[in-house]
Amino acid sequence: MTRRWSCLRGRAGGVFGVLAVSVVAAGRAAAQEAAPPGPDLLWAKLGSEVTRIERGFDGILGVAIKDLTDGRTFTLNADLVMPTASMIKIAVLGELYRQGKQAERYRVDAADALPGDDILSRLTPGVTELTWRDVAVMMVAVSDNSATNVLIDRLGMPAINRMLESIGLQATRLNRRMLDLAAAKAGRENVATPREMVALLEAIHRGRVVPADRLADFLGVLGMHKEGYLNDRLPEGTPIANKPGWLDGVRADAALGLPPGRPFAISVMTTFGANDRAAEAAIAEIGELTWRFFERLGQSSRYGRRM
Repeated sequence: MTRRWSCLRGRAGGVFGVLAVSVVAAGRAAAQEAAPPGPDLLWAKLGSEVTRIERGFDGILGVAIKDLTDGRTFTLNADLVMPTASMIKIAVLGELYRQGKQAERYRVDAADALPGDDILSRLTPGVTELTWRDVAVMMVAVSDNSATNVLIDRLGMPAINRMLESIGLQATRLNRRMLDLAAAKAGRENVATPREMVALLEAIHRGRVVPADRLADFLGVLGMHKEGYLNDRLPEGTPIANKPGWLDGVRADAALGLPPGRPFAISVMTTFGANDRAAEAAIAEIGELTWRFFERLGQSSRYGRRM
């Protein structure tokens, strides 16, 4: 019996020895393959800072941030439906490039002019001709509302909304032309959620709205607006393409951020704000924190070494 036990023990020891070595080796391999905890902790810190800003804001503030490299997302009040103001012009621009009609021609018509400081309303009617891309540049760079309505009328409001619906957006809609106060008072407001604005930007980035061969020019136009909120605290020339919007009590902005190696999409929307300057400052602080976060990820190895 003793001999048999010794034999079995020897065999068992050999088997368990091999298993032990295998388990150790597998553990080492798993440790090597496992993602370091750094990005998780950094995401938690970013979320904590954004939450702090939201708690200090006297109105309603919603945020969605998405890493377009690994899909991680931070959201806070991200499904609240809020007014977009001029931020909805991102959808108009997207539909223009989806249809591929940038080279179509428009002759300035006095009937298209809205009261205010728009550029288009000051051009010579019946004489001045522009491409639709030129009109889009005015729509974005100086948020020209007359130019926006020209594009809405020619692209078709139903077509713009069908595009939004085709990528799965249920709440984001263009419901009125710019400065249509009667429509706004009747409840026909241009609306979105922070989560859906990020989804729109991601769809554009991935070629689901704007074909790949038109994306660079689209981003060039969208990036022409230099006085947004998300980029307010960033150095001039920072590669971020955004379109802000404002109404009394409302501030909003959405952007594709393109730091090297780590693109992201972000939308921050506020409403019921008692202090519009405070809303702008809150969005700007979130924009700066988010840009620095993704810039750091893009410059670092998976273990955090700055490369």
